[in-house]
Amino acid sequence: MTVRAQYLQKALAKLDQTFPDGADVSFAALLAELGKWNRRVNLTAIREPREMVPAHLLDSLVVRPLLEGNEVLDVGTGPGFPGLPLAIAEPTRRFTLLDSNNKKIMFVQHAAGMLGLNNVAAVKARSEDYAPGQRFDTVIARALAALPRLVEIAGHHVREGGVFVALKGRYPAEELEQLSDTPWGHAVTELKVPGLKKGSRHAVLLRRE
Repeated sequence: MTVRAQYLQKALAKLDQTFPDGADVSFAALLAELGKWNRRVNLTAIREPREMVPAHLLDSLVVRPLLEGNEVLDVGTGPGFPGLPLAIAEPTRRFTLLDSNNKKIMFVQHAAGMLGLNNVAAVKARSEDYAPGQRFDTVIARALAALPRLVEIAGHHVREGGVFVALKGRYPAEELEQLSDTPWGHAVTELKVPGLKKGSRHAVLLRRE
């Protein structure tokens, strides 16, 4: 099963974003390939293509206005979200997608090659062990760990003046309190994901003070 083009285009229109030519075709191909791989190796608990649109695709793309600079690191990308949809939408930015799970990084490598995403590098590593020799303008983590743990394992990847975008479900009040003794200041933005039926979404923007 694949997502019908008309359904996907209507869903994307609700984001009020503009996309490069052919992006909708790439998004559809990405979700179709994810579904195909998911039948053989367990990459995501969401198996219905129509559910993947809000839960994976739109949930990734709502982060797009928060990106800064040219170099983006997606920590704990899993099967490539939010990194792959963002790379399709932002072809002039460079994305490094990092995960320690071999089968998920294999999918990311395969999908990036299939879609011709020359702006994507897939890396199998733990964030705390990753030493790329550079830091990043934007670091993103989607539901990876509590905020204090996140900045511990990945904060060093954020360039001076850069931003760490931590994607959360409900407003993480307790986690934010635990950041008070760290050098990280924060702002919280509620994210509206069209068609998402369960729960809320928030982005915590962390910057070194």
